[in-house]
Amino acid sequence: MLAAATALAGIVASSHSASAQELVLGSFGGSFADNVTACYIEPFEAATGATVITKLGSSSQHAAAVRATAGQSDMDVVFADDAFAVQMANEGLLVTLNRAQLSNAPEIIDGAWAADDAYVAAMLGATTIIYNKETVTTPPTSWNDLFDPKYEGRVTIGDVSGTSGWQFLAALNQMEGGTLDDITPGIEKVKPLAKSSALLYSQADQVVALFERGEIDIAVWYPDRAGVAAGNGLPLAAAYPKEGAVGIRPTVSIPKGIGQEELAHKFIDTVLDAENQKCFSERQFIGSVNKNVTLSDEVSAIVPVGEALEKMLFLDPNDMATRLPEWTRRWQREVLR
Repeated sequence: MLAAATALAGIVASSHSASAQELVLGSFGGSFADNVTACYIEPFEAATGATVITKLGSSSQHAAAVRATAGQSDMDVVFADDAFAVQMANEGLLVTLNRAQLSNAPEIIDGAWAADDAYVAAMLGATTIIYNKETVTTPPTSWNDLFDPKYEGRVTIGDVSGTSGWQFLAALNQMEGGTLDDITPGIEKVKPLAKSSALLYSQADQVVALFERGEIDIAVWYPDRAGVAAGNGLPLAAAYPKEGAVGIRPTVSIPKGIGQEELAHKFIDTVLDAENQKCFSERQFIGSVNKNVTLSDEVSAIVPVGEALEKMLFLDPNDMATRLPEWTRRWQREVLR
């Protein structure tokens, strides 16, 4: 009996040890997930011996999942755009990152960190205009170009539940003279485009299929996704509107109650490493947050730089976290009906 008990204890300990070396990552899908695997997961697994299980979803879906499992998250590390990361932080759902456990922290730009270190931006992206170079021969220069009758039914925009959706709404609202306290001008402006849109997409990779099937000519989308799709043969290009594209800071964070914060910190440190950052930026066509990364000319042509970066609208994620619920209600009430 003693021998059996000892053996059982060994099995339990072994099982516990194995489960402790399994990290669940909340990631976006499509090319993002592929490049996260190549640039972050594979180096992490090689260095730690741990296994990463990926759970795919949008920022809003990841935030909802963390909220639903508050204090007992089934994800150990989560990618989410900053407005959703702030929501989770404000609700006390995230672990404060310990920079002492992140060897690459000193190399990260100051603007990447949350005020209380609840999360850190992993990259810099944008919501802008993406178009098919073969069907759109004159590159767009303004958000207003999306409303040209010749594109009716050939445009796709994001639903407000996703980052590109609410960011496009914010950009239109600013263009129409609205303020963040009064979103009405943006709501009125977007209504006809939403009704004629080929799809109000909720997942970024849905747009790839629309371009592949020739169902759209132009989209409010992400230059990083467009760069990857172009590398795979689609004739896509990014245009930065004169009114300004909208900046995106996809973040990485650790939900509370996971029980293996040390391993989660090791994964985030892997994400922040200069070599891994360069790998991801070059493959995903997105900006890096590590100061020691230099991007190729090909990537720099897609990533917002120079005047496009200077004009870019960066919205305060804390401010937006409080506004998005009401924006969503108005979208559902006024735009979708």
